[in-house]
Amino acid sequence: MNETVDLRRDGPVLTITITRESRRNALNAEVARGITAGLDMADADHDIRAIVLTGEGEKAFCAGGDLQPTADGAPFSMDEADPSHYLAALFQRMNRARQPLIARVNGHALAGGYGLVCGCDLVVAREDALMGVPEVKVGLFPMMILPFLIRNTPNRVLMEMCLTGEPITAAEAVGHDIVNYAVPAAELDSKTDWLLERIVTKSPAGVRLGKQSLSRIREMSFDTALEYAPFMLANMARTADAREGFAAFNEKRSPVWTGR
Repeated sequence: MNETVDLRRDGPVLTITITRESRRNALNAEVARGITAGLDMADADHDIRAIVLTGEGEKAFCAGGDLQPTADGAPFSMDEADPSHYLAALFQRMNRARQPLIARVNGHALAGGYGLVCGCDLVVAREDALMGVPEVKVGLFPMMILPFLIRNTPNRVLMEMCLTGEPITAAEAVGHDIVNYAVPAAELDSKTDWLLERIVTKSPAGVRLGKQSLSRIREMSFDTALEYAPFMLANMARTADAREGFAAFNEKRSPVWTGR
């Protein structure tokens, strides 16, 4: 049983909540394992069509990693015999998620918490939530989360955030295409539910295959991507969901998705 992460299933939606409010929902290895367990649970259940990642309380989505000084006073160290890191494993797992990941940003998302936001597919946030990477203020740089930051933060905005350590609000982040929707705190749940409804009513097979394709195309050259895309489109057209979608369109009715 993981006491730092709560997993709650509500119909086709799985909500993963970091439950360390007293520590501002800070990341540690146990939290990473809990989030990973949630992603694995969703993968094993084809009836789950979307995943929400959020934090407990109203102050922090996630304040970053639990940095504690080591014996020599350093705030971070690696095991030379095992250079892997729980954050790297978590972000790799998030990158392989088959369902859409929606960040419900209930409070500040800083350092590794901002990395979690950038690792999600869509973001609904409190307009006053702060987002940023303050690592430079303690002599570090946001190394572990840079792959996700580079993907979802415009270069000059990212450079300013990294070099100054100063955060921006979610309302400001909307203007940089970092956040999809920034709303008053009282509207956070209703806006998240509104977005979820638009996702879970679509073809599960189409979403899963589309996410897989987008992830791979992102890493391809332009020419390779154009060779891969027709192959995946033909495969998708053979799914039961695609056949149902075409039939429903022609018959002017709502489709009945099976996820196959």
